[in-house]
Amino acid sequence: MSTFTADSLDTFENAESGANALAADSTFSATPDISVVVPTYRRPAMLERCLASILTQDFDPARFEIIVCDDGPDEATRASVERIALEHANTGPHVRYVAVTATQGPAGARNAGWRLSRANNIAFTDDDTQPDARWLSSGVKALAAGADAVSGRIIVPLGARPTDYENDAAGLANAEFATANTFARRSALERIGGFDARYTSAWREDSDLQFAFMEAGVPIARADDAIVLHPVRPARWGVSISQQRKSQFDALLYKKYPALFKARIRSAPPLLYYAIIVAAIVTLAGSAYGHHRLAGFAAVAWIAMTAWFCTQRLRHTSRAPLHVMEMACTSIVIPFLSIYWRLYGALKFRVLFL
Repeated sequence: MSTFTADSLDTFENAESGANALAADSTFSATPDISVVVPTYRRPAMLERCLASILTQDFDPARFEIIVCDDGPDEATRASVERIALEHANTGPHVRYVAVTATQGPAGARNAGWRLSRANNIAFTDDDTQPDARWLSSGVKALAAGADAVSGRIIVPLGARPTDYENDAAGLANAEFATANTFARRSALERIGGFDARYTSAWREDSDLQFAFMEAGVPIARADDAIVLHPVRPARWGVSISQQRKSQFDALLYKKYPALFKARIRSAPPLLYYAIIVAAIVTLAGSAYGHHRLAGFAAVAWIAMTAWFCTQRLRHTSRAPLHVMEMACTSIVIPFLSIYWRLYGALKFRVLFL
């Protein structure tokens, strides 16, 4: 079991032979065929389920390693990984723990992992997935066929009437390229500089990697037989409010790849949100300056558009009373928060992004 503190690339290079690293057992002296990088953040029980699936791959355990990049970092996760590493110390795979303390977020954590890896091929998945037993062998086969990057298939199990949060998370199943199930050659990652660590939330960092590969001429293949199960983890009431913060990273992706963003993400700004905000401003301004008829019309428009927005969110989702109440309450504030964070991102990353 090797333990590292990933503060910088220099730290990565020194950790392999420094006092903070335990020498790898001679069983693992040979370079593995592939390294599996798993970023995690303070959910050791979920991580253990993910690692249990990786450890039952139909791939020779002596030919791959697992690198857990702890973005907490926390002692519970460290202890869990150390225990699993000891259990497989003699048979493989080699399990390594990395404490990420520099640029945090999933992008920075993945960088810490692949830069410390010993293999020429890298597999990325997340701590809330459960890879199929053939996942690793299928990904390696696709890389061996000539691709420099591979996108696998993600299955998100849902009930007949999922919540809005679950329905949104299920979008991963249709993603072109998601780092919950991605393979890449080290040379391809080095060519583009890896992940952009400015994406400090789990949002758009995978599209950024995909677009970087595309612009660099890195061939990306699809491997539908490389499968990971991605159950939707429980979420607190009103989670969609805090998720609006991620909108700021749309601005960064747009700044870097405007044409690809328009073609593959969204070609137009969220006009409904802007219309709702304008109606709300006119309502308040009209009331303040005595234009009551104008204020009344604007208020009706505001309420109607907000109700339509809420109805669309409920269209194919749960009708449980608590969920309906959540949709009604959050639909009032989401347009304002979403536009706020988009404009915040535009200012932060200095790009005209509406």
